[in-house]
Amino acid sequence: MKRLLSIILCVIFLFSLVACTSKPANKPSKKESLEIYFLNFKPEIADIYKEIAAKYKEEKGVSVKVVTAASDTYETTLKSEIAKKDAPTIFQINGPVGYQSWKDYCLDLRGTELYNHLLDKDLAVKDGDGVYGIPYVVEGYGIIYNNQIMDKYFNLSDKKVKLASASEINDFKTLKAVVEDMSKHKKELGIDGVFASTSMSGGETWRWDSHLASVPFYYEMKDKNRDASTISTAYEATKVEFKYAENFKNLIDLYTSNSVSEKNILSGKSVDDSMAEFALGRAAMVQNGNWAWSQIKNVKGNTVDEQEIRFMPLYMGIDGEEKQGICIGTENYFSINSKVSEEKQKASIDFLQWLFTSETGKEYVTNKLEFITPFDTFDDNERPSDPLARQVIDWMGRDVETIDWTFNSFPNLEFKTEFGNSLLEYLQGTKSWDNVKDTVVRSWAEQRS
Repeated sequence: MKRLLSIILCVIFLFSLVACTSKPANKPSKKESLEIYFLNFKPEIADIYKEIAAKYKEEKGVSVKVVTAASDTYETTLKSEIAKKDAPTIFQINGPVGYQSWKDYCLDLRGTELYNHLLDKDLAVKDGDGVYGIPYVVEGYGIIYNNQIMDKYFNLSDKKVKLASASEINDFKTLKAVVEDMSKHKKELGIDGVFASTSMSGGETWRWDSHLASVPFYYEMKDKNRDASTISTAYEATKVEFKYAENFKNLIDLYTSNSVSEKNILSGKSVDDSMAEFALGRAAMVQNGNWAWSQIKNVKGNTVDEQEIRFMPLYMGIDGEEKQGICIGTENYFSINSKVSEEKQKASIDFLQWLFTSETGKEYVTNKLEFITPFDTFDDNERPSDPLARQVIDWMGRDVETIDWTFNSFPNLEFKTEFGNSLLEYLQGTKSWDNVKDTVVRSWAEQRS
C-alpha cells in the first residue's frame, strides 16, 4: 500500500509540473491575432483579393479581412462601415473630389515606401505637403482601332489620303480626311461604319460627358494655370468657359456622322452594343479604354486579332495636338484610415507595400489583378499581357503630352448627367450646339456654388 501510494503521488506531481510549465497550445501570437480590414470597390476582382489575403496570412501571419461593396454602392458602404468600431483600415478614394469627402480619415503617407516607389509622384492626391491617396493602377483611353481594317484601307489604290498607315495620323484634320474617305469605301472594307455606335442610353454617356470632355477641359485648365495640375485647377474652378467646345463638337460629329448607327437611334445603344460592333468587324474604330479588351475578346465571333489592336489619341483640332498622347490616369487611390490604431495603420501599410514590392504580391498584381501599376518595382516582364494594357504602357513611354483625367475634378454626377442629356438632345436635333455649351457652363457654376 505504501508503494502504491508513492507511485500515485509521483504521477500527481508530474502532471502538476506539466500543467504549470506548458503553454496553451492554441493561443495565437500578438501578430497572428492582428486583423486589418480592406474595403474593396471592384466586385469583379473580389475573389482575387480574398486569395491574396489568404496568401498574406500564410506568409506574414496577419489576417486581412476583405469586404467588397456592391456595384455603384461604394460611397454608401464606406459611410456605413467607417462609423463602425471595426472600421476599414484600408479604403479607396477617387481623387481630389473623393479626398474632400474623406480627408478627416486619410493618413499622411508621404514617408511610406509605397509613395517613394511611385514613378510619377504628381499622380498622388496631395494637400499641402501631405500625401493622402496613392494611385495603385493606371488606365488609358482613346480611339481604339483595328489595324487590320486600317491597313486594308491604306492599301486601297483609290484612297484620297497620302498616308501609309494609321500611325501617321497625328491631328484632327488628318483623322477627319481618313475617316470620311473610309466611309466612302465601306463596302470594300467590309464595315458598316468607321466608328462603332456612340452609346447614349441611360447611364452610358460617361464616355462622352466625362472621358471625351476631359480633353477640352484639360486644355482649358492648362491655359488657366500652366504651373499646376489640370486636375487640381479644375477642382478649384468655380466657373468655366467651355473654351474648346467647338473642338469637342468636331470629334463627336465625326463619330456620329461616320457610324454604324444613325443618330436618331443612339439613345438605345449601349457600350456593350458598340464593343460588339467593333469586335465583330462591323466598325474600324471605337472610343474606349484598355479595360475594353476583356469585352472585345469575349464577344462570340470576335474577329479582332490581339496583335492588331491599337490606340490613337482623341484629336479634335486643338493647337499643339500633334504632340498629344492618349488619356492616362486613374480613379483608384489607396488611403489608410487615420482613426484606427497606429498598429493597424502600420500593418495596413505593410500589406500594401508587400502587394506591390514582393515577388508573391507582384505575381498576383500582374497575372491575376492585371493592373498597369505606376510603381518602379515592376519591370517589363511583370506587366499585363493584355494588348491594350501594353498599348497604354507604350504610350506612357513616348515623348508626347499625356492628357490627364481632368474629369476626376468635374463638379459632380449631376453636372455630368446634365451634360450627357444635353448632348443627346443635340444629336437628336432638338437642341443647338450653343445650347449645349450654355448648359455646360451654367451647370458647372451651379454645382460648384
